[in-house]
Amino acid sequence: MKATPDHPLRLLAGLVGKLLCLPIVFYQRCISPFTPPSCRFTPTCSEYARQAIIKHGPLRGTWLALRRILRCHPWGGSGYDPVP
Repeated sequence: MKATPDHPLRLLAGLVGKLLCLPIVFYQRCISPFTPPSCRFTPTCSEYARQAIIKHGPLRGTWLALRRILRCHPWGGSGYDPVP
């Protein structure tokens, strides 16, 4: 069965994605402004996670965000790394 935009599973995935973005937005607005900038990548890891969840849905978006966070260390890469 082909999933249409109004399909209940798509609506559920959208709701779960928005719920997953809430703690990220809270961090970006309430915690991050009081800490020094330290992310090695552009966009920041929190913005990357938010964009990945919105673009790819809750499962794949969370997986991409986790992979990105694990790469964000002193011996990892740096620079521009957009959401695929």
